[in-house]
Amino acid sequence: MNRYIRQITLPQVGLSGQQKLMESKVLVIGAGGLGCAVLPYLAAAGIGKIGIIDGDKIEESNLHRQVLYSSEQIGLQKAKEASKSISRNNPNVEILVFEEYLTSKNAPQILQEFDLIIDATDNLFVRYVINDTCVELGKPFVYGSIHQFQGQVSVFNYQEGPNYRDIFPQENQSAPNCAEAGVLGTTVGLIGMLQANEAIKIILEIGDVLSGKLLIYDLLSNSQQVFEFGKVPTRKKSDISPSFEMIASEDVFLGKVLLLDVREFGELPEIQLENLLQIPLSILAQKQENLDKEKEYIIFCQSGGRSLKAAQFLSEKGFQKLKLIRGGAKELIQATKNEKSIS
Repeated sequence: MNRYIRQITLPQVGLSGQQKLMESKVLVIGAGGLGCAVLPYLAAAGIGKIGIIDGDKIEESNLHRQVLYSSEQIGLQKAKEASKSISRNNPNVEILVFEEYLTSKNAPQILQEFDLIIDATDNLFVRYVINDTCVELGKPFVYGSIHQFQGQVSVFNYQEGPNYRDIFPQENQSAPNCAEAGVLGTTVGLIGMLQANEAIKIILEIGDVLSGKLLIYDLLSNSQQVFEFGKVPTRKKSDISPSFEMIASEDVFLGKVLLLDVREFGELPEIQLENLLQIPLSILAQKQENLDKEKEYIIFCQSGGRSLKAAQFLSEKGFQKLKLIRGGAKELIQATKNEKSIS
């Protein structure tokens, strides 16, 4: 226990609190910027079992904020390398690595193994998958998101409290990710540490948990605001926007499917495939009559926001065979190159 003596000394922790931490099981979804801030502090605090799920690989543009990685690790799997890093700090922690992306299909099986879920993603679609799975399994999750110099933190589904849909209905969601909007590493680091702090408070059952509260922190002005919100009345399934299956970019080559690019004309990277249609989201309402409702469409944009809106719109118009591409145009162009090299 000498490793944890400084936190055991706190009267709110003590030996009993440390035992709670060592018996806890926490899943961190995403080993990017937020994940790299969350994971070291969970491991250092003595969380007994930590799960890391991420199918992404380390890129040079990650290194300014994803401080668990180095230049020598570019091209390697984030989840595996993050596991190695936190194991060096605390070899007593059990770590489960999932080198895959979270989807609506694998979420129930993976999340059920853990007591607490931490959302360290920057993907709107996945966030709804996390929320809905946590509601179904009765598990709380700690939310964090970044937009340039501003970050948000909240706790959803805690002790039957509000969930993510109560404050962010799916049909109203659209936000650029870090690649599009830009971000400082310090912003990601601070918000990630706040997420880790909420997780530790929940496990220890101490303090004022951010359930029913949304903390917004602005690092440029050093200001913070807390907005309170409550649960909305239960809605019928017909009133809730549908969830869409998200597939990996390489999976589009497994069969004859139609790809629908809803980016604006001229956006890069340019993708040329025989089975691709380009109808920008801005004119989709006028052009949707040209699409066949009986066919399956796999929709993509630059990062996911517009493709989700397009899928919601088409679903309302009677299209039922709709899927989204994880990673957007960037991942698809790389998968196209890989496919050509194989063939």
